[in-house]
Amino acid sequence: MPEEPKDLDYSLQGKTVDTTLQAPDLPYKPKDPKSYHPRIGLIACGGITESHLTAYSRAGYEVVALCDLIEERAKKRQAQFYPKATVTTDYRKVLDRDDIEVVDIATHPRERLPLIEAALRAKKHVLSQKPFVLDLAAGKHLADLADEMGVRLAVNQNGRWAPHFSYIHRAAHSGLLGDLIGVHAGVHWDHTWIMGTPFEKIRDVILYDFSIHWFDFLSHLLAGKKVTRVMASRSYAAGQDAKPPMLGQAILEFEGGQASLIFDAALKYGPVDRTYVGGTKGTIWSVADDEGGQRLTLSTAEGHAQPKLEGQWFTDGFHGTMGELLCAIEEGRQPTNNARENLNSLALCFAAIASAGTGESKVPFEVTKLPPGSAPGAD
Repeated sequence: MPEEPKDLDYSLQGKTVDTTLQAPDLPYKPKDPKSYHPRIGLIACGGITESHLTAYSRAGYEVVALCDLIEERAKKRQAQFYPKATVTTDYRKVLDRDDIEVVDIATHPRERLPLIEAALRAKKHVLSQKPFVLDLAAGKHLADLADEMGVRLAVNQNGRWAPHFSYIHRAAHSGLLGDLIGVHAGVHWDHTWIMGTPFEKIRDVILYDFSIHWFDFLSHLLAGKKVTRVMASRSYAAGQDAKPPMLGQAILEFEGGQASLIFDAALKYGPVDRTYVGGTKGTIWSVADDEGGQRLTLSTAEGHAQPKLEGQWFTDGFHGTMGELLCAIEEGRQPTNNARENLNSLALCFAAIASAGTGESKVPFEVTKLPPGSAPGAD
């Protein structure tokens, strides 16, 4: 990973680029539908749904039902965000309501599968929490069922609408970077908040539950380029107290390029989060700032630019996933975060976890299930 520059003078292959350009105006922010304002039901009201509902309430989305097996959790969300919403412990009461067109299902993967199927059969549009499924075949079944029922099924890969990830995607897909050669991300932080929570029971909490954001970032960035090989490892950090391995890394090869993802999740001081994407026409890279955002630099033959991004991953990412689903319904198209497309991201993730377990490289889609023991329900 290149060192962070101390000024705006870049040296590329011995040639100094000292031209400061106006940053391209790219549509990286979440979008809302123009006139489609459906009623939404939320099934499961755990910790992460505070971010869901914060985003929805700010966007003006109408949530009319809150469901959780633990009634107190649903009532807490009701008091926080939607006092007029009904509360229930029975998801079927949400699906039976004709006035609810969209449901957000935020349980863990094992419990989520039958809920998604029931919602689709009730002809509800669905936003599924991530990671989507434990088995690619099950995911394909749900995508097929959504098509059969004439509804949309999207996955809450909220990292796509983190401002820096979204801008990088737009820059790459608009051709600013040319053919991609290198994609490298490193996240070095303290993830031990999982101790004492159900997440501590996920052996591959780093390479699976957390890193799925980065596998999805990479899959969406490559936009159909075939990843030919995945090599990965996981290990325990010195002095860690959390039960699952807190270190993980993956190297991926694709046509004409390579990618690396590095995760150090047991560092208590000085967190660092960097992303670098380079191609034949330019590069773009970002680093976390002190205010919870990211500073970006785009460099091409014409010079360099530093876009000033607005927003943060939490809660813009959650606004983006639901907003894209609603826009897709309104426009009669598939959402970009649709379930079938998300299987590509899971295929990279599953291959990495399988490689970490065997020490051998793996080919995406040859590993069709989350390897046994990786998470509850992966048998």
